Amino acid sequence: MNDRHYTLFSGSTGLLGSYLLRDLLLQDVPLAVIVRPTRKLSAEARIESLVADWETVVGRTLPRPVVFAGDLTKADCGLDADAREWISTHCDQLLNNAASLSFRNADREGEPWRTNVNGTRCLLELARSVGIRHVDHVSTAYVCGLRYDRVLEDDLDVGQEFGNDYELSKVEAEQMVRQADCFDTATIYRPSIIVGDSQTGYTSTYHGFFAALRIGHTLLTRVPVGATSGRALLKLLGIDPDASKNFVPVDWVAAVVARGVCSAETRGKTLHVTHPDPLPMSFVAEVVQEAVETYSIAASPDDPDSCDEAWFAENMRTQLDVYQRYFRNDPTFDRSHMLQIAGDIPCPALDEDSLMRMAKFAISHDFGKHPPSLIPALIDEEAGRSADAAPDAATPAKAT
Repeated sequence: MNDRHYTLFSGSTGLLGSYLLRDLLLQDVPLAVIVRPTRKLSAEARIESLVADWETVVGRTLPRPVVFAGDLTKADCGLDADAREWISTHCDQLLNNAASLSFRNADREGEPWRTNVNGTRCLLELARSVGIRHVDHVSTAYVCGLRYDRVLEDDLDVGQEFGNDYELSKVEAEQMVRQADCFDTATIYRPSIIVGDSQTGYTSTYHGFFAALRIGHTLLTRVPVGATSGRALLKLLGIDPDASKNFVPVDWVAAVVARGVCSAETRGKTLHVTHPDPLPMSFVAEVVQEAVETYSIAASPDDPDSCDEAWFAENMRTQLDVYQRYFRNDPTFDRSHMLQIAGDIPCPALDEDSLMRMAKFAISHDFGKHPPSLIPALIDEEAGRSADAAPDAATPAKAT
């Protein structure tokens, strides 16, 4: 009897991974997860805490995944013979969501190369050795590099230049997945810049939109309110206010990927999990300015140590250097395959209200310096909703 019906899941504890774990368990997808222990928690304890938190949020009992303590960057992903034998007997599908978001490192022994390239290689070698036949791989829309034209979902290496090492590392990883001859199908998901939960504002990572917000928040303690404006700041930083960036809420990305994992129709396709309405940088700048002036404690105009606009702009430019090319104008991402598979899952609008919720969450939790647990964070943000609204908001669209 063929007992291969589990999905082997790597990258389940980060922001997107935790939402994917929730959505797949809600749909009763049998999961086996590879998790690295921390100094304080075992792999089993990390997953148990995460699943128990989601149970409180969604208001129902969730099945438990099988948990393997491992390390994706080691041979056999750090799994012993018994674990590999179990996977060989039970798993036929691999979902790889593990990734490093580090942007620059010339040393290929460090991040992002260590996880994005070497980790993917180790996972693929494990999949080959245990006979897994299907792979679902979370890549990024920014494998397009510095392209400005229309990017098709099946495009990969067309001779483009890249803005940072992260983009190049994700291209190399995707190439390995596509070229692996041990799989019957390879399915690729390419989200754009993932931000927080569209309903609650919750996030556990602070890149992209949150990078400008964090620096604005920090530097506003040195300048009086009104000393800078969002549009003027963009000009000083050399960012085109008419450029647009493609941000996507984590809850929607997870719902689309979960749909794909559960649908045989998706297998072998590449999906751009991108927003239909990119945001102008002028709008993003205005929200950042409004957020820091609303939620941050600014310097007093009478403070002799306060600084002027030029100081603010220069320091923001220095600290945002690594993100400069990420704030360039995005190309147009074709979404044909994504709409075919998950067009009925509406992408939430990222308007002023939703971005302000995300900004408030980030600032109130000090950008992860004192990270809240999932439950208090989500329940606090959902305070004021009806008792029935929270489970509905957290429940993804049903996969077919």
